[in-house]
Amino acid sequence: MQFAKRLQPLQSNVFADMDRAKAIALAAGQQVIDLSLGSSDLPAEAHVIEAIAQSLHDRSTHGYLLFNGTFGFREAAANWYEQKFGIKVDPQTEVLPLIGSQEGTAHLPLALLNPGDFALLLDPGYPSHAGGVYLASGQIYPMPLRAENAFLPVFADIPAPVLAQSRMMVLSYPHNPTAAIAPFSFFQEAVAFCQQHNLALVHDFPYVDLVFEETGDWAINSSQSLISNTQSLVPSILQADPEKSVSIEFFTLSKSYNMGGFRIGYAIGNAELINALRQVKAAVDFNQYRGILNGAIAALTGPQAGVKSAVATFQQRRDAFITALHRIGWNVPTPKATMYIWAKLPSPWSQNSIEFCTQLVKQTGVAASPGAGFGKFGEGYVRFALVHEPPLLETAVERIAQFLH
Repeated sequence: MQFAKRLQPLQSNVFADMDRAKAIALAAGQQVIDLSLGSSDLPAEAHVIEAIAQSLHDRSTHGYLLFNGTFGFREAAANWYEQKFGIKVDPQTEVLPLIGSQEGTAHLPLALLNPGDFALLLDPGYPSHAGGVYLASGQIYPMPLRAENAFLPVFADIPAPVLAQSRMMVLSYPHNPTAAIAPFSFFQEAVAFCQQHNLALVHDFPYVDLVFEETGDWAINSSQSLISNTQSLVPSILQADPEKSVSIEFFTLSKSYNMGGFRIGYAIGNAELINALRQVKAAVDFNQYRGILNGAIAALTGPQAGVKSAVATFQQRRDAFITALHRIGWNVPTPKATMYIWAKLPSPWSQNSIEFCTQLVKQTGVAASPGAGFGKFGEGYVRFALVHEPPLLETAVERIAQFLH
């Protein structure tokens, strides 16, 4: 058979590659400690599960769910954003339900790019950002993220000929895989840059709540819901673009609400971008089962103590893992956000992250994600996902120490 050329750049995937390496280690009898995939091991809250469970007995939820039937969820999402960031959102025209934020980042290029157009992507970055561009037959211009620049791109380094042919820029802070955060001033700069060059500004925002702010950025609003105030370390792109002139943001309930397997998120922002993405989505699928949306409404509108508890859990894991790494002489910076540790590889692995991860899981059972799998400028690093309790994370570091020495 002959297949489309657009499949060629999709043949290598960091998660698929590590999945094969883990399978080989398991077959060889290793006890695998999987730190390679950022899938939360924490459960969804009871009131969320109950909302879904009750829906199962309602036969009216068993059919196709069209756009108008999602209004309750869109309204909950709009209200959540307004409470959290002080941004007025029209649930009718500025919100679109998604099967996780990955669906949005993968499908939006189909609405924006003609063959040969450029998308400006972070490098290293999340693989689906590039995958969507390849599916749209677009070109990628990688914006390097370097430690000396706090893992922020330098817009002035983008060549003028590339900018002339670019249609979109994708950002994502707090960042996967580097765990970097971006200040509000950076988002203001990004908005101005995209306005100047007529670019759609896409912000993938799954880690909005996984922030470890020592001074505390939580507040109680009038309805006794827990919200983060507008001085949070991780602003929304819409705070820098309150008119929603060029911006669209993707949120998922996978991280904040431990609902990864339920595949529920949404896009929020510029009405024209929302409508364009809606047209692509309409050609690909209907919406999720209505019961999933009912669970998501319960998550967004109900008690938020579970979010704070999850943040505290990941902060505890971060501290335990970093302390253990320092104990074995691997001095890694302490991240302020996300569920990841982005570690610069020691010699002799400093330019061979894939071989490091392959040999690590083969010899010790500890699975991690190679930095090179997230892009050219991820080489020399490894990403650990904090998806186990501290004792198991400390065991993983003990095994790493044996491997390194």
